[in-house]
Amino acid sequence: MGRPREHDLDVLLDHVKALWAEHGVSCVTIRALSKVSGVSNGAIYNAFGSRDNLLARTWSREAEQFLSFQREAVDTALTNGDATSAVVAAALAPSDYFSHDAPGARLLLTVTLDELARANVGATERQQLRARRRSLGLLINQLAREVWGSADDASVTFIKLCLVDLPSSLLLAGDRITDPLARVALERAVRGVLATPPPAG
Repeated sequence: MGRPREHDLDVLLDHVKALWAEHGVSCVTIRALSKVSGVSNGAIYNAFGSRDNLLARTWSREAEQFLSFQREAVDTALTNGDATSAVVAAALAPSDYFSHDAPGARLLLTVTLDELARANVGATERQQLRARRRSLGLLINQLAREVWGSADDASVTFIKLCLVDLPSSLLLAGDRITDPLARVALERAVRGVLATPPPAG
Protein backbone atom coordinates (compact mmCIF):
# COMPACT_ATOMS: atom_id res chain seq x y z
CA MET A 1 0.00 0.00 0.00
CA GLY A 2 1.46 3.37 -0.97
CA ARG A 3 1.54 6.34 1.33
CA PRO A 4 -0.92 9.09 0.32
CA ARG A 5 0.61 12.34 -0.91
CA GLU A 6 0.73 15.34 1.44
CA HIS A 7 -2.27 16.93 -0.28
CA ASP A 8 -4.20 13.69 0.19
CA LEU A 9 -3.25 13.66 3.89
CA ASP A 10 -4.94 17.04 4.31
CA VAL A 11 -8.02 15.68 2.57
CA LEU A 12 -8.04 12.73 4.96
CA LEU A 13 -7.75 15.08 7.93
CA ASP A 14 -10.70 17.04 6.55
CA HIS A 15 -12.72 13.82 6.55
CA VAL A 16 -11.64 13.12 10.13
CA LYS A 17 -12.70 16.61 11.15
CA ALA A 18 -16.16 16.09 9.65
CA LEU A 19 -16.60 12.68 11.29
CA TRP A 20 -15.39 13.99 14.64
CA ALA A 21 -17.58 17.10 14.62
CA GLU A 22 -20.72 15.36 13.41
CA HIS A 23 -20.58 12.06 15.27
CA GLY A 24 -18.06 12.41 18.10
CA VAL A 25 -14.54 11.14 18.60
CA SER A 26 -15.68 7.57 19.29
CA CYS A 27 -16.92 7.33 15.70
CA VAL A 28 -13.54 8.29 14.24
CA THR A 29 -12.05 4.93 13.26
CA ILE A 30 -9.75 3.83 10.49
CA ARG A 31 -12.62 1.84 8.98
CA ALA A 32 -15.01 4.81 9.08
CA LEU A 33 -12.38 7.06 7.54
CA SER A 34 -11.73 4.51 4.81
CA LYS A 35 -15.44 4.37 4.05
CA VAL A 36 -15.97 8.11 3.70
CA SER A 37 -12.67 8.83 1.95
CA GLY A 38 -12.37 5.83 -0.37
CA VAL A 39 -8.78 5.32 0.83
CA SER A 40 -7.92 1.78 1.93
CA ASN A 41 -7.39 0.86 5.58
CA GLY A 42 -3.83 -0.12 4.77
CA ALA A 43 -2.99 3.20 3.13
CA ILE A 44 -4.39 5.11 6.13
CA TYR A 45 -2.38 3.02 8.57
CA ASN A 46 0.68 3.49 6.39
CA ALA A 47 0.20 7.27 6.51
CA PHE A 48 -0.58 7.71 10.20
CA GLY A 49 0.50 4.53 11.97
CA SER A 50 -2.41 4.39 14.41
CA ARG A 51 -5.80 5.86 15.30
CA ASP A 52 -4.20 7.81 18.15
CA ASN A 53 -1.82 9.45 15.70
CA LEU A 54 -4.71 10.27 13.39
CA LEU A 55 -6.64 11.95 16.20
CA ALA A 56 -3.59 13.84 17.45
CA ARG A 57 -2.68 15.05 13.96
CA THR A 58 -6.24 16.24 13.29
CA TRP A 59 -6.60 17.97 16.67
CA SER A 60 -3.19 19.60 16.36
CA ARG A 61 -4.03 21.02 12.94
CA GLU A 62 -7.25 22.51 14.27
CA ALA A 63 -5.53 23.82 17.39
CA GLU A 64 -2.93 25.58 15.27
CA GLN A 65 -5.68 27.36 13.34
CA PHE A 66 -7.51 28.29 16.54
CA LEU A 67 -4.35 29.65 18.16
CA SER A 68 -3.72 31.84 15.11
CA PHE A 69 -7.30 33.09 15.36
CA GLN A 70 -6.85 33.79 19.08
CA ARG A 71 -3.52 35.51 18.51
CA GLU A 72 -5.06 37.79 15.88
CA ALA A 73 -7.80 38.82 18.34
CA VAL A 74 -5.18 39.58 20.99
CA ASP A 75 -3.01 41.58 18.59
CA THR A 76 -6.00 43.65 17.49
CA ALA A 77 -6.82 44.55 21.09
CA LEU A 78 -3.19 45.36 21.86
CA THR A 79 -2.97 47.79 18.95
CA ASN A 80 -5.47 49.88 20.91
CA GLY A 81 -3.18 49.76 23.93
CA ASP A 82 -5.66 47.87 26.10
CA ALA A 83 -4.02 44.84 27.73
CA THR A 84 -7.11 43.89 29.74
CA SER A 85 -9.26 43.82 26.60
CA ALA A 86 -6.61 41.64 24.98
CA VAL A 87 -7.03 39.06 27.74
CA VAL A 88 -10.81 39.29 27.38
CA ALA A 89 -10.47 38.73 23.63
CA ALA A 90 -8.30 35.67 24.24
CA ALA A 91 -10.82 34.30 26.75
CA LEU A 92 -13.74 34.82 24.39
CA ALA A 93 -11.84 33.37 21.42
CA PRO A 94 -13.36 29.85 21.77
CA SER A 95 -16.84 31.34 21.48
CA ASP A 96 -15.85 33.59 18.58
CA TYR A 97 -14.11 30.69 16.86
CA PHE A 98 -17.30 28.64 17.06
CA SER A 99 -18.99 31.28 14.90
CA HIS A 100 -15.98 31.22 12.55
CA ASP A 101 -15.59 27.42 12.28
CA ALA A 102 -18.18 25.42 14.22
CA PRO A 103 -16.87 21.94 13.23
CA GLY A 104 -13.33 22.90 14.22
CA ALA A 105 -14.50 24.35 17.53
CA ARG A 106 -16.56 21.25 18.34
CA LEU A 107 -13.57 19.06 17.60
CA LEU A 108 -11.27 21.05 19.89
CA LEU A 109 -13.77 20.97 22.74
CA THR A 110 -14.19 17.20 22.85
CA VAL A 111 -10.59 16.27 23.72
CA THR A 112 -7.92 18.19 25.60
CA LEU A 113 -4.27 18.48 24.70
CA ASP A 114 -3.37 16.65 27.91
CA GLU A 115 -5.61 13.71 26.99
CA LEU A 116 -3.99 13.42 23.59
CA ALA A 117 -0.50 13.77 25.04
CA ARG A 118 -1.19 10.81 27.33
CA ALA A 119 -2.21 8.64 24.36
CA ASN A 120 0.21 6.37 22.53
CA VAL A 121 1.18 8.84 19.82
CA GLY A 122 4.27 8.94 17.64
CA ALA A 123 7.21 11.31 17.79
CA THR A 124 5.89 13.60 15.05
CA GLU A 125 2.47 13.93 16.69
CA ARG A 126 3.96 14.47 20.14
CA GLN A 127 6.18 17.22 18.73
CA GLN A 128 3.13 18.91 17.20
CA LEU A 129 1.26 18.77 20.49
CA ARG A 130 4.26 20.25 22.31
CA ALA A 131 4.36 23.06 19.77
CA ARG A 132 0.70 23.91 20.45
CA ARG A 133 1.32 23.90 24.21
CA ARG A 134 4.36 26.14 23.68
CA SER A 135 2.34 28.61 21.58
CA LEU A 136 -0.32 28.89 24.29
CA GLY A 137 2.37 29.31 26.95
CA LEU A 138 4.03 32.12 25.02
CA LEU A 139 0.69 33.91 24.68
CA ILE A 140 -0.03 33.56 28.40
CA ASN A 141 3.42 34.89 29.31
CA GLN A 142 3.06 37.82 26.91
CA LEU A 143 -0.33 38.78 28.33
CA ALA A 144 0.99 38.58 31.89
CA ARG A 145 3.72 41.03 30.95
CA GLU A 146 1.28 43.29 29.11
CA VAL A 147 -1.07 43.48 32.10
CA TRP A 148 1.36 43.51 35.02
CA GLY A 149 4.81 43.87 33.51
CA SER A 150 5.81 40.48 34.90
CA ALA A 151 5.65 36.81 33.93
CA ASP A 152 6.23 35.48 37.44
CA ASP A 153 4.34 32.39 38.58
CA ALA A 154 1.42 34.25 40.11
CA SER A 155 0.91 36.51 37.09
CA VAL A 156 1.05 33.58 34.67
CA THR A 157 -1.37 31.58 36.83
CA PHE A 158 -3.90 34.43 36.82
CA ILE A 159 -3.74 34.74 33.02
CA LYS A 160 -4.05 30.97 32.61
CA LEU A 161 -7.16 31.06 34.80
CA CYS A 162 -8.59 33.69 32.47
CA LEU A 163 -7.73 31.87 29.23
CA VAL A 164 -8.31 28.24 30.23
CA ASP A 165 -10.22 27.68 33.46
CA LEU A 166 -12.85 30.43 33.27
CA PRO A 167 -13.81 29.74 29.62
CA SER A 168 -14.04 26.02 30.41
CA SER A 169 -16.36 26.68 33.35
CA LEU A 170 -18.53 29.42 31.87
CA LEU A 171 -18.64 28.63 28.14
CA LEU A 172 -17.74 25.03 27.54
CA ALA A 173 -19.61 23.35 30.38
CA GLY A 174 -23.30 22.99 29.62
CA ASP A 175 -22.85 23.78 25.93
CA ARG A 176 -23.03 27.56 26.48
CA ILE A 177 -20.25 28.45 24.10
CA THR A 178 -22.33 31.00 22.16
CA ASP A 179 -24.72 31.97 24.97
CA PRO A 180 -24.68 35.81 25.20
CA LEU A 181 -25.17 35.75 28.98
CA ALA A 182 -22.31 33.32 29.44
CA ARG A 183 -20.10 35.57 27.32
CA VAL A 184 -20.98 38.59 29.47
CA ALA A 185 -20.33 36.58 32.64
CA LEU A 186 -16.95 35.49 31.29
CA GLU A 187 -15.91 39.02 30.37
CA ARG A 188 -16.90 40.31 33.82
CA ALA A 189 -15.07 37.46 35.52
CA VAL A 190 -11.89 38.11 33.53
CA ARG A 191 -11.98 41.83 34.19
CA GLY A 192 -12.53 41.09 37.87
CA VAL A 193 -9.48 38.82 38.01
CA LEU A 194 -7.37 41.46 36.29
CA ALA A 195 -8.63 44.39 38.38
CA THR A 196 -5.81 44.03 40.89
CA PRO A 197 -2.38 42.41 40.64
CA PRO A 198 -1.90 38.86 41.93
CA PRO A 199 -0.85 38.59 45.56
CA ALA A 200 2.88 38.62 46.03
CA GLY A 201 4.63 35.40 47.01
